[in-house]
Amino acid sequence: MRAAVVLLSGGIDSATTAAVAIDRGFDVSALTFRYGQRHVVELEAAERVAAALKIERRVVQSIDLRVYGGSALTDDLDVPMERDAGDRAGEIPITYVPARNTIFLAHALALAEVVGAFDVFIGVNAVDYSGYPDCRPEFIAKFAELANLATAAAVREEGRFEVHAPLIAMSKADIIREGVRLGVDYGLTHSCYAPTDSGLACGRCDSCAIRREGFVTVGIADPTRYA
Repeated sequence: MRAAVVLLSGGIDSATTAAVAIDRGFDVSALTFRYGQRHVVELEAAERVAAALKIERRVVQSIDLRVYGGSALTDDLDVPMERDAGDRAGEIPITYVPARNTIFLAHALALAEVVGAFDVFIGVNAVDYSGYPDCRPEFIAKFAELANLATAAAVREEGRFEVHAPLIAMSKADIIREGVRLGVDYGLTHSCYAPTDSGLACGRCDSCAIRREGFVTVGIADPTRYA
């Protein structure tokens, strides 16, 4: 089995991506970040998902993106609520965390070198998303180029790094269908940007809306516990 590193946040997309990597025969190491996000419920979800998928190597990295600010996910800024699909297709929202996926992938690349992996999986999506620039195919392709320039393993020609984004061109409904096929328990996942103190999803932020619309389209019950 080839080794792979999967970025696992505990949401629908990352859980499905981890299941895809396992289905493709990879020996997965999961990398989760405590990055100064306002809510730890997603860390708990990532742990549940990793356990359910029987991922043995799990790394939780602590970095503090609050020192840079600029996002409603790390700062005391209002999370946009009750936006329809048209609103979400507009400008980059305040829930964008500056350079987050670039930072996360850099750490994943470091872990990959250590565990002997040349495959990194990330659950970015360019269809049903909130306009984040680091979820686009162009970004993924360029980061793969960087990985093959900036690592000792690549320079020594031990292998070539590939950044896999298997969900990038899928709708949220298609992602859910794929996860169901692979046996992902979405009741373990968390998507909300503004959960209650007890961990209930708000049901009103962009992420909740996209998640709910996906389950409605597929025609199966959304296992999310909403406030």
